[in-house]
Amino acid sequence: MFNHTENTNKYLNKVTNGNCKEVLAEFDANTIDLVITSPPYDDLRDYTKEAKWNYKSFQEIAKQLFRVMKPGGVVVWVVGDKVDKGNKSLTSFRQALYFQEIGFNMFDVIIYEKAGSGPPHKNRYFNTYEYMFVLSKGQPKTINLLKDKQNKWANCATYGNVTKREKDGTLTDKGRKIVNEMGVRTNIWKYTNGKGFATKDEIAYQHPAIFPEKLVQDHILSWSNEGDIILDPFGGSGTVAKKAIELKRQWISIEISKEYCEIAEKRIKSVLCTTKLSL
Repeated sequence: MFNHTENTNKYLNKVTNGNCKEVLAEFDANTIDLVITSPPYDDLRDYTKEAKWNYKSFQEIAKQLFRVMKPGGVVVWVVGDKVDKGNKSLTSFRQALYFQEIGFNMFDVIIYEKAGSGPPHKNRYFNTYEYMFVLSKGQPKTINLLKDKQNKWANCATYGNVTKREKDGTLTDKGRKIVNEMGVRTNIWKYTNGKGFATKDEIAYQHPAIFPEKLVQDHILSWSNEGDIILDPFGGSGTVAKKAIELKRQWISIEISKEYCEIAEKRIKSVLCTTKLSL
């Protein structure tokens, strides 16, 4: 079946200044391969006055995301919870369950462990993580698992003789399997997120909450292929767009703050000059 994409294509490889709920409503259905984003959750950061955020806003945007994702498309939703008067909000849990209610599969829950965290709350353990919900519209159409975990017994041990049970009940000896040097990583991903570590791009730090570039890169590599369309509906300082360009993906960035759009455009212009690509 032919998929009409004219409306979505108008936003390709551009930073759009607008409310993502309204902009997404103009997209064609089933046109986005991957979303990587972090909403302005629980007023944990002071953003500009344009950003109005509540649970109803979340629900409307979540439904739009389900509509615009291709079958097999993946949404990486990075979110955390605030503590108010000794009580964790659990906003992240409510959002995760709502995504399931509207049709997304919770394909995985990955913990984003922060190597550089702030001081702890009084009478509470250090909070050094956020959730990265990996949501899929059906089964993910692209899975490129990252194999960068050092195996302790690599090249000096085997799994022993591997046997296969045949249909008639007999066992076939498949030989010995050597432990590989590198294995698939766990679902706890650790990144250094302090200034100068999340990115070397000083322009980005004009935004109060930025992704580590490596975090974005790892998700792009895991859930997309070259030429795919990567969307960030809360575009912020443009990190998702920047990494999409470097990894030869198409991209769409939506940001409600004109100030942050200008930051993103500066960063994107810089990387385009470096990679000798053009919009």
